[in-house]
Amino acid sequence: MSNNRPLSPHLSIHKKVLTSVFSIFHRFTGFCLCFGLILIALWILLIAIGQSYFDLFKPISTNLFYKLTLFFWTIAIFYHLFNGIRYLYWSFGKGMELKTVYLSGYIVFALTLISSILVWFSI
Repeated sequence: MSNNRPLSPHLSIHKKVLTSVFSIFHRFTGFCLCFGLILIALWILLIAIGQSYFDLFKPISTNLFYKLTLFFWTIAIFYHLFNGIRYLYWSFGKGMELKTVYLSGYIVFALTLISSILVWFSI
């Protein structure tokens, strides 16, 4: 057998394109949302079990790491929502021109940041 076979191109040789970054981040936020829903379900369970169990949760909820996790989870929610709407729009064949694709990506990014900041700083 000969080892003169061509090698498959590796991901590192491809140019990073904004659309691929948005697609990968959409998948990543979907995974994070699934994990976050498990944490929310546990939080609801602690509330349902009783006050003494919820009192065990209070010190955790005041932790800075916990609040940062919730903030990034909020960003994931809004990004996945707005980018999902963009993908639905594409399903109808609308907005597929390259200029529109990039513009809608920037709009998704801006709406995500604005919505997350409004949620966290209007409370």
